[in-house]
Amino acid sequence: MDSVTQIVLGAAVGEKVLGRKAGYRAPLWGAICGTIPDLDVFIRFADPVKDFTYHRSFSHSVFVLALLTPLIVALIMRVHQRMRPYQWRWYALVYLVFVTHVLLDSLTAYGTQILWPFITTPVTWSTIFIIDPLYTVPLSVGVFGALLVSRKYRLGHMMNGIGLLVSTMYLGWTIVAKSHVSAAVESSLKRDNIAYEKFFTTPAPFNSLLWRIVVMHEGGYYQGYYSVFDQGKKIQFKHYRSDSHLLQGIEDHWPVQRLQWFSKGFYSVKRRQQGVVISDLRMGMEPYYVFRFKVGGFDGGQAVPITPVQLQGSADYSVLRRVWLRIWNVSVNLNPG
Repeated sequence: MDSVTQIVLGAAVGEKVLGRKAGYRAPLWGAICGTIPDLDVFIRFADPVKDFTYHRSFSHSVFVLALLTPLIVALIMRVHQRMRPYQWRWYALVYLVFVTHVLLDSLTAYGTQILWPFITTPVTWSTIFIIDPLYTVPLSVGVFGALLVSRKYRLGHMMNGIGLLVSTMYLGWTIVAKSHVSAAVESSLKRDNIAYEKFFTTPAPFNSLLWRIVVMHEGGYYQGYYSVFDQGKKIQFKHYRSDSHLLQGIEDHWPVQRLQWFSKGFYSVKRRQQGVVISDLRMGMEPYYVFRFKVGGFDGGQAVPITPVQLQGSADYSVLRRVWLRIWNVSVNLNPG
């Protein structure tokens, strides 16, 4: 999730665990700990593919964070010596903030290696978009309520608890919605006799009512959209070609294999900017993908490996209006080409 949401979630968890004993210190350190796992973005590796695929690895491991927890608590005890009687509660606070951070990230499409280094397969439950106001706003209201409302009647603590409850229930809703959408996709693919290898569903930007669908098959992929208000409406799929043959000669190139693995096979291959470009189809929408990497060049018509380069593209922000209209069953084109 976005940094603001993780900070607010950390503050909310901190307030819930120790707010009545530690006062403002609990949400403050909760917010700090909610930020710590994402500090790996400041680590620069040898190339952009490594930057992309090593993010949310060791820094989001429940094992690494368990080892880090005593160090954070020792720092807190040094800064707030009067809090020593509650030391074990601080252990619970810090580790719960870490765990809720990585679990929330696992619900996005990116890929979070929560069991690193023992199991490095990225977890991508993809039930919530990376920025979703309906999740963040209740948390924010609860945290600010706890900080600003008088504690005399415990109202602030109650507001924070309600914020956590509402936001957690919303996460539950996204899981139910994804299950419903996946069933609708399977039914639609069967009805249309579309042969496929696998499909991926993820919420469209900033909501959990409209879902984007990527269906992989030999030679390319389909993109479609389904709103929870469609009620059995036929999903309109648009087919797009993927030129996987361009990888011939560079199929053993580490960035190629790494992107294939990290994207779990949901990628496209195109000839762009005089080279071979791999796009992660899980994040973005056709034709605007967040993560695109030039992994090969051409020498006499034959693909040759190169040091990968991440391509930057301009987004079409007018698509957000079309997403909003499509949620409510208004016929708009979200499948260009």
